[in-house]
Order: sequence, then structure tokens, then C-alpha cells
Amino acid sequence: MLKRRAVFGGTFDPIHRGHVAAATEVRDRLGLGDFRFLPAGDPPHRSGAFAAPRHRLAMLELALAPYPGFTIDQRELRREGPSWMSVTLDSLRRDHPDDALLLVLGQDAANGLAGWHQWRRISDLAHLVIMSRPGERPDYPPALASEIERRSTDDASTLGRSPAGRVMFVPVTPREISSTEIRACVGDPHALRRLVAAPVADYIETHGLYQTRAPARRSEPPDL
Repeated sequence: MLKRRAVFGGTFDPIHRGHVAAATEVRDRLGLGDFRFLPAGDPPHRSGAFAAPRHRLAMLELALAPYPGFTIDQRELRREGPSWMSVTLDSLRRDHPDDALLLVLGQDAANGLAGWHQWRRISDLAHLVIMSRPGERPDYPPALASEIERRSTDDASTLGRSPAGRVMFVPVTPREISSTEIRACVGDPHALRRLVAAPVADYIETHGLYQTRAPARRSEPPDL
């Protein structure tokens, strides 16, 4: 069996309780010892992040501090240019050529996978672990649907038998939390703390984050 390394990408703008809970369920369900949160530096499918990279990284560190099994991979924050997942997985594959890589993503992200840069290469670089919540429905274009059907497995052990190429759906508990909702709660400390860990709420308040409704431009050097 190969060593399995999971990466969970996102803007984490900000990291919230739903992110951590879903990641915990996937890690425990698959018995993963290496689980990395991968914050995007320059998200290519959005107009930008609302908080600067250093703030999003600091909030991730605060939220994940109680969870020693989780780590943060900063390579997209440090790299200039769009945070293409295919480029990131290439980098991870060079670092870990003999290991199984698992890309963890939600159903919404999986539905849009065919719009990602070099999306067909992703399954050559990693397994896909799609978090499935009740009520969410797959909605793939035909080419992507065919790829997912061909690669799907219900056997978690297959993810450790090859470096990449399989797709597995992992059910997770639905939690109605969104980063948009959290940003709208800024100014209401009680509501904010229901959605994010208390240290993250304190950080948001201390640094005056999310006071505007426009994404911030990336103006920081990549070497945080």
C-alpha cells in the first residue's frame, strides 16, 4: 500500500466550522495520517479573495491549532500567478513521486471540474475524493460524467494501491455554513462565533476584516 496524502483546497475566506468538520469526517472515514489544507493564493475561478493571503493563513492556523492531524500547505500562497490545481498537483507529485495523492473537494467544485485548467490531467496526478452531502446532486457535462463513472470506486483501499486515477464519494454531514454568510455576520459577535472558531472570530474583529463587500487585490509578495 502506498502512503496516502490528502489535500483540501479552497480560498478559506474565512475558514469556518463546516470546513473543519467535513475534513475531520473525510480524514477519519479514510484513516488518513497526512491531511493538508491548501489555501489558494490567487483563485482563478473567482474575482479574488476578500481577505489578504496573510490573514487567511493566520485564520487557518488559529482554526486548525486544536487538530494536530491537520497541516497547512502554503505553496499556492507562495506561488505567483493563478492557483491552478493542475500546477499545484504537479508540484506535489514532484515532492512525493511514490505516494498516493488525494484531492478532496465538495460536490459543487466537482460539478465545475470540467472548467478547471487542464482538468483531464488532474486524475493522472491524484485521486478525487468528493464530499457528498444529502440533497447535493452531481451535475456534470458528458465528458466529465464519463470520466467519473469510469474511475469511480466504493473501496477506500483502492486509493492506496495506485498513485492517482480513482474517484470516491465520501458522505459527510450537511452543515449550512458559507463564507458569504460569515462575512455578512461581521459586526454580530454572537452570530459570528456560531460559524467560526472563537480565535478566528477574534482575529476578524481585531483586524477589521470583511468590513467591505469587495474582494481585496493580491498585493503581497508570494513569500509570506
